[in-house]
This record gives sequence, C-alpha cells and structure tokens, in this order.
Amino acid sequence: MEKKIRLAVIGATGSVGGAVLDVCSRFPEIFEVTALAARCSAKKLAELGRRHGAKLLCLTEPCAGWQEDGFECLTGTKALSEIAEDDRVDHAVFASSGVAAIPALQKALSRGIDVSLANKESVVVAGPWVMPLVKRQWQLRPVDSEHSAVWQCLRDAPKEELSRIWLTASGGPFRDFTCEQMKDVTPEAALKHPIWKMGPKITIDSATLMNKGIECIEAMQLFDMPAERVGALIHPRSQVHGMAEFVDGTLKMLVSRADMRLPAAAALAWPKRLPAAEKILPPLVPSQLDLSFREIDEKLFPCYAAARWTGRVGGAMPPLLVGADESAVRHFLNHEISFMDIAGIINDVLEKYSGAAPKTLEDAIALVGEGERAADELCIKRRNV
Repeated sequence: MEKKIRLAVIGATGSVGGAVLDVCSRFPEIFEVTALAARCSAKKLAELGRRHGAKLLCLTEPCAGWQEDGFECLTGTKALSEIAEDDRVDHAVFASSGVAAIPALQKALSRGIDVSLANKESVVVAGPWVMPLVKRQWQLRPVDSEHSAVWQCLRDAPKEELSRIWLTASGGPFRDFTCEQMKDVTPEAALKHPIWKMGPKITIDSATLMNKGIECIEAMQLFDMPAERVGALIHPRSQVHGMAEFVDGTLKMLVSRADMRLPAAAALAWPKRLPAAEKILPPLVPSQLDLSFREIDEKLFPCYAAARWTGRVGGAMPPLLVGADESAVRHFLNHEISFMDIAGIINDVLEKYSGAAPKTLEDAIALVGEGERAADELCIKRRNV
C-alpha cells in the first residue's frame, strides 16, 4: 500500500479549500489532512479539523487566547511558514487570498515539497521571487480552473512546442450588457455569478473581468509566456476551461463540468488521475457541448483592459493593480462608488504612480499596500463629490 499524501491546506475555510477537503474526504486511502489554516474563522476551522482528522490548526488573525482541544494551535502569518516546513506535511495547498502566505509558499517550494496553488497574488505580485524557487517540473501545480486546464493540456509537451495560451471566461452576469446598462449595476446584481459560487471579492472581479485579466498575468508567470501570447475569450457555457495552441496550429482544450473539485483533484493526485467520475460527479456528455466563444469587449470591461496593460508593462504595475482593485471593490460593495468607477479608480492609481519598480519581494508587497491606500483616497474623494 502506498504511503498517504499528507496535506496542509492554507485557506481551508474558503470555497477552494472546501473543494480540496471534499476531494480528500472522498479518497481517504490516498490523502491525509495534517494541517489547516484560515484567517479568522476559528469555529469553522475547528469543525473542519475534527471532521478531517487534522493535527495542526493555524489562525493568522486569532482571537486573544485562542486554543482548541485536541489540536496543536498556531497563530499569526509567520506560523504559515512553520506549517510549510513541518516534516509531517508532504504537500501544501495555498487556497487563501492576499499576500500573507507568500513567505510560506517560498518555504514550501524551497523545501522541495509539492505545492498546489490557488492564490493569484502569489504569482502576480511575487512571481519573480517565487517561480525561481520551483525545483522540478510541476512541483507547483495550478488549481484555478483555467490554469489547471492549460497545465493539463500541456502535461508532457516540450515548452518550445507551445505557441499560445487561451483562458476562458463565462463573461459573468453582464456579458450581454451595453456600456449604458453597466452604469446602473448594483453590488447585489454583481454578486449573482451565473456559474461559480465564490466569495464577494472574487465574484465582483469576475463581473468586471478583472479576474480574467489578472489570470492572464498569472499565466504569463506560470507558463513562462510573454503577454502577447496569452489571451482570454468569453465562453458562456463554461465547459471549456482553457486551451493550449501549438506551433503546428493545433489546439488542445480541456472540457469538464464547472466544479472546483476537478482541478483540485488533478493537482493533488498528479501524475495520476482520480476516478472522479465515480466519486465526485459524472462527466459531460459530448452531445451536450457548446463550443462557442467570442472576443472580450475591452470598452465594456475596462478592468480587463487595465490588467492586460499591466501585464505588458510589468514592473510596479501588477502589485499596484492588485492593491487598487482590492480597495475599489471594497468601496463598491459598500455602495460608495459605482460599478464603472472601479476601473476608473484603478487606472488613476496606475497612471499617477511615478516610483520605481520593486527590487525585492518586500518592495512588491509594499506596493500592494500603496496601491490600496491610493485607491482609498480616490474613492473617498469620489464619494464626497
């Protein structure tokens, strides 16, 4: 009998973390959950720990005196690095949002363990300080459905055969709107994604297509491709999740149901494939496929355009974009700015920056904060007009 894969899941209480743990529960003969981490959901984290038999729990923003009977309990963001370096962990899953887990990601890669990644900021903000730490091919495995799709299309293909990467987007709830209709979008309407059930921030980013633009930047780093060879298309049915185009003109696409447990299973079990059709959900029937695509209208989705420009320019722009978007989305959800203001605020932050490109990881993380503060100021001014 093969040794079980001992997992740490950082971001265990979120939607992606839930998908990972669901896969683990369906294949207990393969996976053993050792450690779970979350930001501040103490009760939910403890419940998950008991359900999945974890030994170690971590809250990065704990309540005073937090402890849970039957567990080793760690607190603070630095404790994430302790988990990544723990000998009881063979495979670390990074499913949290934000930049707090980047040092832990670096530790895990440097240690040589397998890593499954569903944290865009780790690559978009810190790619130059993360990607060189990858020790072997596919030590770092993407979990986001689009990047997982491209990764699975590539598998053993030589790098020089890859010509272009295509990501897909459902287009969100406003893909058929006009620019005039976009002006009246409310937070409540933007939170109703037609395909995926996600947290508020990522749902708004999907509605603006900022998420897709950021994913293009992430794909550039993950697959070592220039901006002009990474693109995205609207695919309303969300059956095709990503495509790889090769130098001979052929195109390989990954088709599956829109369920995060499938890319999670692919990353956790690689190079094997789990019998997900038996234990998770049945496959799509080929006769039900609708392979229709269309270009993204950058006038209708200016956040996507801003992210694509940021990817081409590089330097300080990606971390500033991440910070500015964090602020603008928060103010929109609080009904303080309009939906179309989100892109305007972000573009203002990017255009007004006159500083240098980051030279260290600390510089890049600081730029995220700078972008967020600059956007906060602009949102407050706009609100008071």
